[in-house]
Parts: sequence; structure tokens; C-alpha cells
Amino acid sequence: MTIIQQEDIIVSIADSLQYISYYHPPDFVRAMTNAYQREESIAARNAIAQILTNSRMASEGHRPICQDTGIVVVFVKIGMEIKLSGNLTLQEMIDEGVRRAWKHPENPLRPSVVTPPFGKRKNTQDNTPAVVHTEFIRGDKIDFVIAAKGGGSENKAKLEILNPGDDISEWVITTVSNLGAGWCPPGILGLGLGGTPEKALLLAKEALMSPIDIGEIIHRGATTEVEKLRIEIYEKVNALGIGAQGLGGLTTVLDVKLLEYPTHAASLPVALIPNCAATRHIHFSLDGSGPIKLEPPSTEIWPQLTLKNDGQRRRVNLNAISREDVRDWKPGETLLLTGTILTGRDAAHKRLCKLLDAGLALPEGVDFTNRFIYYVGPVDPIGDEVVGPAGPTTASRMDKFTDTMLEKTKLIGMIGKGERGSATIDSIRKNRSVYLIAVGGAAYLVSKAIRSAKLVAFEDLGMEAIYEFEIKDMPVTVAIDTHGESLHSIGPKIWKNKISNIPVAIK
Repeated sequence: MTIIQQEDIIVSIADSLQYISYYHPPDFVRAMTNAYQREESIAARNAIAQILTNSRMASEGHRPICQDTGIVVVFVKIGMEIKLSGNLTLQEMIDEGVRRAWKHPENPLRPSVVTPPFGKRKNTQDNTPAVVHTEFIRGDKIDFVIAAKGGGSENKAKLEILNPGDDISEWVITTVSNLGAGWCPPGILGLGLGGTPEKALLLAKEALMSPIDIGEIIHRGATTEVEKLRIEIYEKVNALGIGAQGLGGLTTVLDVKLLEYPTHAASLPVALIPNCAATRHIHFSLDGSGPIKLEPPSTEIWPQLTLKNDGQRRRVNLNAISREDVRDWKPGETLLLTGTILTGRDAAHKRLCKLLDAGLALPEGVDFTNRFIYYVGPVDPIGDEVVGPAGPTTASRMDKFTDTMLEKTKLIGMIGKGERGSATIDSIRKNRSVYLIAVGGAAYLVSKAIRSAKLVAFEDLGMEAIYEFEIKDMPVTVAIDTHGESLHSIGPKIWKNKISNIPVAIK
């Protein structure tokens, strides 16, 4: 009988979570590089370039790829011939590994888990507990598949109980069309078919953990019905023209993964879970010989890219800007922002709007007059860092606060990621404001544009507190102009039409 030591599990969990916080899987980097090389949309190509550059920088600096370091999901397959040695339960061992990973002094990760899930929602401060799924199998090893799933992509999970004769591909295409860009494409779609509703969702999550291989399958030809369905969905989703960050382009998904399970004759549960551009997962086994030993991927997997601040990018001084200055900004235009901005996410917006609705003054130092707010919750800094990785969060979560913020604070604009709702677009147009997007999945790269960070208000909110950032040449794209024209609406429409006229070989 194989004996697996408690400490070996804890150390392996901690080391693997640190590893995936700054190393993308090589298959993902290769797939993104291929997408970059064939992309014809300038905006999408630039977004992919930032994601790849960020990936390389994170690997070199051993800092998180994304500021949302995720909730830990663990699939454990336990050989029936092993024995776990220790005084902790398996859940407690995994949680201790998570705790050590998130508290690592050289690369602390942003804690995002709150409890209870409603009401006070207090941060656990160490990202525990993990979500653990166990299965007993034959053998004398224990296998782990570990993922760190960010909220932007998790929030886009969908489940539908179709009729047995319904078209699965049609449901997926319709669903993806309505997801928006908050899940940070290009990424991977995980599909779970069959079983019961909860089983379908579990299959979809587990499907995301396998290597990207759609290119190989297309090259050799599908040999199973599952492979045929994967290719069909892959081609139809990319034909939507959504593109990187929803800007319009050739690549929306890098792969479509699918797991199936027998189901009731009257049912067809279908689940969809996307993986974002910060896809993080790792597989390893323990056989009693000690903890895992992880080797860094070869530096040769990353392409040599140089991000240039060329003449096509408008430089903007945020410290001397007025509402009139933003009137000629157009959707799709790239800006380089320099000056000071304030930050704020869900919790901060809730407090701010409560004060505004009550006619009370905002906290000292919080003045949004002729300013921009950045939707961000950064990782804590280390060493001489001003701030840790600080990419944008999904802007649509702030939609319910936007009208109040624009009407009552003289805010000029917002910076986030993903699309905005129709009511928010109306509010932006009415108040002659703008909405800009930074690239989701490029958090470490974005942080290098932040020259100073000062806590301004709501310190108790932790990463959701309001900060004042001084930035230098922070790259953003105009997503909604003062007339209410939205890039997330016009970009995909343009590229969907273009793709329909592109030869199949290029698709």
C-alpha cells in the first residue's frame, strides 16, 4: 500500500498554485501566438500582443498573470491502494496548501473568497476554502487537477436543459453571442453534456483542464461524433467575429472542450463554462516518493514581441482634461493615459452611491470632477513595486451605479473591461461621458504604467478600497464615445461580415 504524507500534499498544492499564478500552460501560449499571427483585426491583434507580452513578463517576474488570482478548484482522483498519512482531512490539507500559496511572501496572491456568499460577504483573507471534487479510482497514486478560476469567466457559466432533439451547436452559438466580452476572450469553452444538471456543470469545468488540441483534430479530421461537434462549434463561434476582448476579430475561442455522460431519456442537460485569457491549471500525481517538483517552461515558447507607442496612439493628459476634450474620441481609438485616476469596484460604488443618494459628502480626497475611475482590485505590491498586477475588472457589474455616478459626481469617464448595458450606454450619452477599456489578462503589464498609488478611502475594503493612481502612458481603447456608439457592438458586426467573406482555409 502506498502511503502519501500530509505535508507532501500541502506543499504540492501550494507550489502548484504559485506556479500557475505566473506561468501560462505552454499549449495556451502556442495557441495565442498562432491567433496573433493570423489575426487581421488591428485592435484584436494589439490586445493579443498585450496578453502575450504580459504572459512573458509574469513568467520572468514571478508575479500574477491577472489581478484576479481566482478561486481554487481541485479535482482529486484517489487510488484505492493508497493511504493518506496525517491528522488533517483531505479538504483541510488542500486548504492549507491554498493558504500557503496565497500568503507567499515573495508572491502574495489577491484573496477573493468571501463568506457567507450573501449578506456580509467577509473576505476570508487567504482564499480558502477551495472547491474540491473527489473520486476513487483503481491504483496506488493520487492524481490532482488544479485550477484557479477568475470571477469574470466564472460569472458567464450557463446551464440549459434542452429537449433531446434540440440542436446543441445552435444553443452554444446563441449563448456565446450573448455572453459579451467580460470573460476575456480569446479563451476556451468547456462544455458538459448529459448526466443531471449538476453533473453537466461539473463536466464542463473538468473539460477545461485538458490540453488545447483542436488544431490537430482539424488537421487530421474528426474521428468521433464528439470531435465533429467540437469542430463545428469552434468554427461557428469564431465566425461570430467577437474577437479578442470583444473588439472584433478572427479568434474568439482557441479551443472547444467537451465531456459527456449518459442521461435520462427525457433530458439533455448542457452546460457551458468559459476559460479566460488567464487560463490557469496544472495536473500532477503523488506516489509516496515526496512532493512534486516543477520545472519552468522553456522561454522559447513566448514570441518576441515589442509593444510600440506609435503615432496612431493619442496621448492624453488626464490632469488637464475637460468634458469638451473627449468629444472627438472615437470607438476603437487607442489612447495613452498620463495623470491621476481614482479606482473603485463593486463595494466602493455601493458605498459612494449610498452617500450620494443621501445627499452626504464623499470621503475626503474623493473628488471625481473631470476625472476617470478605474475599475480595479489590484494585487498587493512587493519589494519596490508601486502596486501589484492591476488589470481591469468586468465593468458591467458597475452598471447599476453608473447613472448616479455620472449624474452626481461630474465624472468624465470610466475604465474597465467588457461591454456595458443599454441603460448605461444611454447614461453615458446623456452625460457626454466616455467608457474606455484596458486589456483583461494583461494585469502585470498594466501595473508597469502605474507610477504611484495612494489609499484614499474605505481602507477596510482591502483590494476594493479607493486608491489614487498616478499613471504614465497607460494603454486603453475607446469603447463607448460621448454619442453612445459602442465598440463592442460595431466591432463584432463588422468582423462577422468580413469573416463570412474570408476563404474557409483562413477561418
